[in-house]
Amino acid sequence: SSKTFWTTTGMFPQELIIGFPKCVKIRKVAIQCYLVRTLRIERSTSEDPVGFEQCIEKDLQHTEGQLQMEEFPLPEFQATYLRFIIKSAFDHFVSVHRVMAEGT
Repeated sequence: SSKTFWTTTGMFPQELIIGFPKCVKIRKVAIQCYLVRTLRIERSTSEDPVGFEQCIEKDLQHTEGQLQMEEFPLPEFQATYLRFIIKSAFDHFVSVHRVMAEGT
């Protein structure tokens, strides 16, 4: 929902894990967030959210007063869980407004 968002508690790193009902193939991940400086995306193919491996880590541009919209085209990979780790931020609190994964 565009009316909801997830916010950090003020210390870093912070993480957000998204689970799929079964293992899926993903080719692109996109995120809309606010005040995130460094973001790492990891994946797991386990039945439980364990055994994560890094997909990408990126420093995002500061966009004062606007949402950051980042797309990560990736080589197609499988995942049951995606973990988003906010390693650092431009402020004490950040927010994640939307996460999208494209694939099959």
